[in-house]
Amino acid sequence: MGIIGRGMWLVLALLFGATSVIAQQRPNILLIMADDMGYSDLGSFGGEIETPHLDRMAAEGIRFTQFYNAARCCPTRASLLTGLYPHQAGIGDMTNDLGLPGYRGDLNAQCVTLGEALKASGYETFVSGKWHVTKHVDTWRTWLTEDQRIHTSKHNWPLQRGFDQFFGTIHGAGSYYNPSTLTLNNTPVEAPEVFYYTDAISDYAVSAIRNHAEKGTESPFFGYISYTAPHWPLHALPVDIQKYKGRYDVGWEGIRAERMRRMKELGLIHPEWSLEGRDPDLLEWEDTEHKDWWAACMEVYAAMVDRMDQGIGRLLNALEETDQLENTLILFLHDNGGCHEVLTDKWPRSLHFPDTQRDGSPLLRGNDVSAFPGPESTYMSYAAEWASVSNTPFKLYKHYIHEGGISTPLIAFWPAGIKDASRASDHLGHIVDIMPTLLEVAGGVYPTVYKGENITPMEGQSLVPIFNNQTFNRSPIGWEHEGNRGFRDGKWKIVERRGSDGAWELYDMENDRTEQDDLATKHPDLLEKMVGQYEAWADRVGVVKWPVRR
Repeated sequence: MGIIGRGMWLVLALLFGATSVIAQQRPNILLIMADDMGYSDLGSFGGEIETPHLDRMAAEGIRFTQFYNAARCCPTRASLLTGLYPHQAGIGDMTNDLGLPGYRGDLNAQCVTLGEALKASGYETFVSGKWHVTKHVDTWRTWLTEDQRIHTSKHNWPLQRGFDQFFGTIHGAGSYYNPSTLTLNNTPVEAPEVFYYTDAISDYAVSAIRNHAEKGTESPFFGYISYTAPHWPLHALPVDIQKYKGRYDVGWEGIRAERMRRMKELGLIHPEWSLEGRDPDLLEWEDTEHKDWWAACMEVYAAMVDRMDQGIGRLLNALEETDQLENTLILFLHDNGGCHEVLTDKWPRSLHFPDTQRDGSPLLRGNDVSAFPGPESTYMSYAAEWASVSNTPFKLYKHYIHEGGISTPLIAFWPAGIKDASRASDHLGHIVDIMPTLLEVAGGVYPTVYKGENITPMEGQSLVPIFNNQTFNRSPIGWEHEGNRGFRDGKWKIVERRGSDGAWELYDMENDRTEQDDLATKHPDLLEKMVGQYEAWADRVGVVKWPVRR
């Protein structure tokens, strides 16, 4: 460790005391993200899906019950990686270039990634899984000219943004059996004949952990493990699907009620909170045709989560067997709430959808009850009916700023570094808090200038006080995604759904986090104040009115 590093550690140790997490040797760090999971899918958060390894981490670490994401995959990943709000990092919407600074669909040069910041602090770094923070994926767009594809820029691929090693997909969702944009370091690769993406992500991460131990280096490692599970398409292995056969035959209303009871028993939600009412646009299970097909959708979804947890178990085993578990900080979270999107054969051509199966045979695109989900030959989603179960007890889904879209369970596990472990925390937190947290435990420094560019200051606050079981007061948090807007200050939250003609809602999150009782008309002065706070925040971080116009 260099002189600056030692000095930083000494100052932090004096500030926090000898028993503080900061007085420990710098930890290895694993940041694990799931894709399109809901708040209640994990067993430790009330779900019936078998997730024993994540449940172990929750039982022996901290469960954060009021942690927030940015409502959608690309914005959340941009925010997670940079410690900034998505618009400040250049990905205010998705990876489409909308022509304005906050909406270029690409990480900008005024941010640094966790890879860049931790590598500068002496960490070895790797990514396994989904990247999805750049628009530069033309290499795989076979419908473009060869010249266009050859000249795809890689400047925002992982190795160019601070990571030593990368295996995964540059783009977002796709087949689990033959994913598009699969890449090893900087080289596009083809999936082998026998392949399942979730397992491949786990395999690569396990190898990186074991290789680090075998090298005997004094440098700690930072691994960003970014699963695509359980994002559509519903692709799972038969052995995992079989475990859930018949489990969902009671339907979505029954499973939601089961989860609500367990969440109250676990103390995750207040006993007096009511279950968010059924969306009137959803089918009623009793009147639903093809119940076997609908149940199969959730069986496959559960199997996808289960397989991811199995992989995380192998990560824990690799750490234990190489004597690295004790001083490894592991964070697990989701990028947004459960996804209500319904796949159809009318969706436009994109990298999400292969034209055929790997062997050239036809692919059934869309939710078609003539076939069951799971194999490569299908391309289906579990729709809003089951997404409402994933998001129990909250309102709405991915995309939206109501609690169902932005609430994520965060699990922090660190045997050597968390004081008074085995507890839940209702402290407010946001994904921008990950950067300052990891830099603090790593003894790192966030730069003001990087590669000649002035760097936007971090937005987040370190969660280390919570690791130390100390007081933590979170400053207000803002959201905007495609016209869905929100702001939270303490116990109060305002939220506007796109298309509601500017009708802001006001909720008391201490007494009504399921957003049943809109208090906007009861507290007009408070609402006006918070709308002003939101607008000031939006102007500062680069939000523009939706739809974005150049």
